[in-house]
Amino acid sequence: MVIEVFINIKEKCSRCWKSSPITDFETGEMFCGDCGFVSSERVEDSGPERRSFLDDRVDRGRTGSGTSLAKHDQGLSTIINPINKDGSGKPLSALMKNTLRRLRILDSRSQVTHVDRNLIQAFNELNRLKDKLALSNTVIERAAYIYRKAIENKLVRGRSISAMIASALYVACRDTETPRTLNDVAEAGNTKRKEIARCYRLLYRELDLKMPVVDPIHCVARISSLLEITEKTKRYAVKVLKVAQEHEESAGKDPMGLAAAALYLACVKNGEEMTQRDIAEASNVTEVTIRNRCKSLKLDQHMEL
Repeated sequence: MVIEVFINIKEKCSRCWKSSPITDFETGEMFCGDCGFVSSERVEDSGPERRSFLDDRVDRGRTGSGTSLAKHDQGLSTIINPINKDGSGKPLSALMKNTLRRLRILDSRSQVTHVDRNLIQAFNELNRLKDKLALSNTVIERAAYIYRKAIENKLVRGRSISAMIASALYVACRDTETPRTLNDVAEAGNTKRKEIARCYRLLYRELDLKMPVVDPIHCVARISSLLEITEKTKRYAVKVLKVAQEHEESAGKDPMGLAAAALYLACVKNGEEMTQRDIAEASNVTEVTIRNRCKSLKLDQHMEL
């Protein structure tokens, strides 16, 4: 076993004043290398958190779960230990148990305000949407940040919490360029699309958000994975979209509709049996949209279709 030690050259032993103290991070002791005088018995390790993944169990060496904006307390609050034992492991008396029980109740009540109750309900809904839409932690953290900003600006008051957290999630998806449409968020959250769109416009206007334009190339992988389209067809669809972007054919068009039209043209080119209805259902657009986008893409004379 390797013992990690650290020698502090600037300090000297407080007893013999000869050698510098040595810090042993395994035992948490700081002692003199000459006389052996122990100056400190509990030294906190400032290094990275130690973890071991043996037997499917995570052994955290020093601390618990990390902080997160998607928690109502950001993971920083503490609770009174529910075990009725003292520091030496002896059971407490009946009087002390009753006192600790009252202290635990008061402690739990004092930590939860009306804002915390709002955040608890909103973040529970956010975690449910995360599982349904298969989103990453980056998107969830961004959505939690936007919702907290909405609370600070008093935009949540008088509005549905589910609609506001769904609109914040849609903003996070747009900001991180995650291909999730408004219909996907509305269906996963069991909320009306019109209500989420109204809250989205409110967030966009009041928080002065700058939304990037969604790249239709990112939508190709999602549609092709649902329909199990071959890699060759998918690459040709990406090529079609790149040429359309170079000649500004995609300006002002719905990214999902453009991706669906490019995939349909690629399927026709490579001889894959895929109807417009199949692609329309996978991309959540209408068949008329696919036909119109196909016409605009075919009219581009620079494209070799």
